[in-house]
Amino acid sequence: MPKSSDFSRPNFHAVKVIGHRNPDTDSICAAIAYSRLKNAIDPDRSYKACRAGQLNRETKFVLERFGAGAPQLYADVSPQMRDVDIRLAEGVNGEMSLRSAWTRMRDQSLDTLCIVDGDRNLKGLITVKDVATANMDGVDPYVLAHAETSYQNVIDTLDGTVLVGDPTGKKVEGRIIIGAGSAEMMERAIKKGDIVIVSNRSESQLTAIEMEAGCLIVGMDSNVSKTIRMLAEENGCLIIRTPLNTYASGQVIPQAAPIRYFMLKDDLMTFNLNTPVESATKIMGSVRHRYFPVLRDDGKYLGVVSRRNLLNLHKKQLILVDHNEKSQAAEGIENAEVLEIIDHHRIGALETDNPVYFRNMPVGCTCTIIYQMYQENDIAIDAQTAGLMLSAILSDTLMFRSPTCTPLDERVARRLAAVAGVDLETYADEMFEHGGDISGETAEQIFGTDYKVFNSGAFHFGVGQGTYMSDKNRKAAEALVGPYLETAREKQGLDFVFYLFTDVRNASSDLLMAGEGSEALIARAFDAAPKDGVAVLPGVLSRKKQFVPMLIDTMKHEAD
Repeated sequence: MPKSSDFSRPNFHAVKVIGHRNPDTDSICAAIAYSRLKNAIDPDRSYKACRAGQLNRETKFVLERFGAGAPQLYADVSPQMRDVDIRLAEGVNGEMSLRSAWTRMRDQSLDTLCIVDGDRNLKGLITVKDVATANMDGVDPYVLAHAETSYQNVIDTLDGTVLVGDPTGKKVEGRIIIGAGSAEMMERAIKKGDIVIVSNRSESQLTAIEMEAGCLIVGMDSNVSKTIRMLAEENGCLIIRTPLNTYASGQVIPQAAPIRYFMLKDDLMTFNLNTPVESATKIMGSVRHRYFPVLRDDGKYLGVVSRRNLLNLHKKQLILVDHNEKSQAAEGIENAEVLEIIDHHRIGALETDNPVYFRNMPVGCTCTIIYQMYQENDIAIDAQTAGLMLSAILSDTLMFRSPTCTPLDERVARRLAAVAGVDLETYADEMFEHGGDISGETAEQIFGTDYKVFNSGAFHFGVGQGTYMSDKNRKAAEALVGPYLETAREKQGLDFVFYLFTDVRNASSDLLMAGEGSEALIARAFDAAPKDGVAVLPGVLSRKKQFVPMLIDTMKHEAD
């Protein structure tokens, strides 16, 4: 059976530091770096780096290069069972008697007990209704034998004392008999192995032993003569003395049956820590018992939960990094509590229930802002964290070529490179080369590498971007992703989808697009000449500063 220490509450409610969907390197590295900073300056709480989507190839390279693990995936931050106050009720052994089960339910105000094995695997459950039904239907004299009841359960249930024999490891084999008639009647009724409940009458006791009863239950704490004890021992008959009278003993003894005999073991209704609260609520409404087992991530039994617990759920607490728009946030953001936002993009539409700490700066990378916060709090940056933050700045600023890059970004990057112990230029080429390699990737995977959805008035559109150091990788990506854009647009219900394939070395982008009117829109926004769904945009490197603002401005003019 599990020890009580196994049921200490896990840390389910760490504040999650999380970036946007389809995370890029800045989104992931900012989450890791900021969670480490928060844990250093606020040790009384726990902060955990998370991600809202799959890692792209560049980010995988960065994490592997600096030996950092990938943040846990939280694509949906809607309330789950881990956000509910789970009652950490210990599981019980299936050999527990019905009477002991009833006592525990009464004392702990539970109507359900969960039966587990020694490794905390859930074997079944039993409700107070099951206990009541077993007692009301308790007319089967073979119930203890059929349930393979241990004699130890019989002793405990009757509050008995063993006078003769060793009950260790022995199980009931016969019926329950009340030895209250004449010797002749008892001889006809008793069979080998039966449990016989008798009074202090020595002739009844003797008859039961002669008929090879398996056990005598002697009521009212009556004395048993030495002769009877000797004969019982010679015939292998247990004698148990109980303070209960014959009637009470007959009423109580069926309750010695183990609960595994009555438990529900098929089609168990269980939840795990990842079960959405919404789904759990619907399931609970279809089942009559009140408490439901909850399993850990490893499938082991943890505790129980009731409908009442669902009313007192704890919303996931989030810190958003590298985004501040609902359309870019993890699913279920409206059901979570946002505590802070650290970002370097335009301020979008994201409402919060309470005031939050919001730090937004016009720099090229979120990690540049986080570096300043490390300095402000006098927290040293270790080599691994420095490498991650450096990678984010290089990625977001395209190694200082992007118009979003500021002198501060470059100064911070060079300082971080020194702490990380890398040559900045050599490392940047290596990182971009790995990020641009699309071998083995599908169109959908490449499309989702760095993709965001935006809203402007009545228009809803998506913009993705891939950066490439070589023409070979860039053209291969265009050929693979181009035909997929219309599929993505229809799937997401958007007006337009645009994708920038950026040539870092030559400071230019090929723009591929989908959606009726997209070519005309781009022609007006960038004075370009799209052809067959492709426009060449010289000098355009930044989605954030050079592309999206121009697009939104053109859309607003069209709306006017």
